[in-house]
Amino acid sequence: MSYASLTGKTAIVTGGSRGIGRQICAKLSEYGVNIVINYAGNDKEAELTKDLCLMKNPHVALVKADVTKIKYCERIFEICEKNFGPPDILINNAGITRDNLIMRMTPEDFDAVLGVNLRGAFNCVKLAFRPMSKKRSGRIINIASVVGIAGNAGQANYAASKAGLIGLTKSAAKEFAKRGITVNAIAPGYIETDMTSGLSDELKAEMLKTIPLGRVGRSEDVAAAVAFLCSDEAAYITGQVLCVDGGMYM
Repeated sequence: MSYASLTGKTAIVTGGSRGIGRQICAKLSEYGVNIVINYAGNDKEAELTKDLCLMKNPHVALVKADVTKIKYCERIFEICEKNFGPPDILINNAGITRDNLIMRMTPEDFDAVLGVNLRGAFNCVKLAFRPMSKKRSGRIINIASVVGIAGNAGQANYAASKAGLIGLTKSAAKEFAKRGITVNAIAPGYIETDMTSGLSDELKAEMLKTIPLGRVGRSEDVAAAVAFLCSDEAAYITGQVLCVDGGMYM
């Protein structure tokens, strides 16, 4: 698939140093998008993502910033503006897990997950509105999860954050539409990443049984969906949740 409309556009990708975020950066670079890679702490992994993008597009910038603090999010947008101009695309991908049963989950772990997964996205959505509004165009894509739709034992904080992200997506879509900005969410299912690699073999086997397509998803599957929603081909799609889950949730 070729998305000529993406060439020369500029995207901010939060949580872009590895996993799904890395593949999103690589995929958009492949289509000629200038990439601002945000990451929280792993310099080595961020540099690897940057190198991967540079193989396809020379226009890449790294920004180490904690998205839970709006002052640091402002720095992401400032560096974007300085290097490439205002963003055309925002991908809210930054996310963490602190899994536990509700009875054992600490308030700190609940707040930490909500802070990165939901507050971080809110901060960036808020900051993206003004520059996109001036252009009368923009694409915002929030990486949610099927867990935010169906729930999951041991992940009350994660599920709540992703369900909240879906609510944020739909509300922002209604507020931003008159400015030509689309806002959508992608809800991945069981995707093979660092975040899922720690699951037991037994749990992985049980999860695989729930996937009609019979295979685990890849980060590339999510990145392909992101590229579509960023393109002009998706110009009439907003406020939607696209499940990339092999049919796990229907």
